[in-house]
Amino acid sequence: MQNELRGMGVALVTPFTVDGAIDFDALKRLVEYQIANGTDYLVVLGTTAETPTLTEQEKQDVIQTVVSVAKGRVPLVLGMGGNNTQQLINTIRHSEFAGIDALLSVTPYYNKPSQEGLYRHYEAVSKASPLPIVLYNVPGRTGVNMQAETTLRLAHDFKNIVAIKEASGNFTQIDDIIKNKPEHFSVISGDDGITYPLITAGAVGVISVIGNAFPREFSRMVRLALAGDYQHALLIHHQFTELIKLLFVEGNPAGVKSMLAAMGFIENRLRLPLVPTTITTYEKIRRVLDQLDIKA
Repeated sequence: MQNELRGMGVALVTPFTVDGAIDFDALKRLVEYQIANGTDYLVVLGTTAETPTLTEQEKQDVIQTVVSVAKGRVPLVLGMGGNNTQQLINTIRHSEFAGIDALLSVTPYYNKPSQEGLYRHYEAVSKASPLPIVLYNVPGRTGVNMQAETTLRLAHDFKNIVAIKEASGNFTQIDDIIKNKPEHFSVISGDDGITYPLITAGAVGVISVIGNAFPREFSRMVRLALAGDYQHALLIHHQFTELIKLLFVEGNPAGVKSMLAAMGFIENRLRLPLVPTTITTYEKIRRVLDQLDIKA
């Protein structure tokens, strides 16, 4: 599983129709677009998918749709986390994972557990999961940072914990994990904007947001950097710097959905409490897209 999570994974958006239903036709097109343009693996029902706004039935329908379209051509990682440990492990134990290759499990949010609480949470998840686990540290959303010491403790103690998606933005912390991790464990960037420097430090790739729109270009940057061609990778990194900033100025996935709508992929629809970007940001995104002259 470690090598299968090398490169660029994409955290898929959930397209909606004008009346707010899931647009499964658009979702199928996006999955095909990703696979045809070099995405190494797909993340289903992550943060970018607006997962908290989906019903349980909708989540199952999204999973089944992506699995049926992907047909095993790329690995699939399923977002499955929570802040009720017992409920989460019960869900894992009673779930069918046909077509799914690994779980991406975010640190418990809102509760603000201690480092020992985080360790014990993931210990329980590890023991319950039949699949490899990717830890997900994103303190800007969860309210708690999983420190390097805790990540390394989990990586050394549980062989089915195979990677971490690190979105803390703390280079010292991430470098500490890369330097001291066991061989079977990988560090994945959780932030498009710092993927290039993290790969130069030893990360194995990214779980990307901008890859929804530009899988071919951004995966090429990742592959060049992983191959040690830092000069050409840096050119692509700089090409997308402004666009990446615009993606997150009004939150994720509002920015990438505006971008995909401007490119003609989806309707620019989100579910409350999220709303589309302002017209000002949307027009800035369109102008940068025109300058890049990259078409769907």
